[in-house]
Amino acid sequence: MVRNPAKKGQVVNNIRRLRFEHDEMTQKQLAEIVGVTRQTIVAIENAKYAPSLELAFLIAQAFNTSLAEVFSYESSEGQE
Repeated sequence: MVRNPAKKGQVVNNIRRLRFEHDEMTQKQLAEIVGVTRQTIVAIENAKYAPSLELAFLIAQAFNTSLAEVFSYESSEGQE
């Protein structure tokens, strides 16, 4: 049996919007709340780095919202 190669997608996020909605929180402020560097927040916002599950939950907690409100997964299926 031949398997199709796994279709890749990407983790997308609403961090920038959520920061704006929370008194224009800076990347540095969010980083301090969740215990990472500002550069990590920049990389996550720009979809250059997918956070660990623990960090994802901490970010959602910082915004007092659900994980699904912050992060989602977009499949590239059907895109070529």
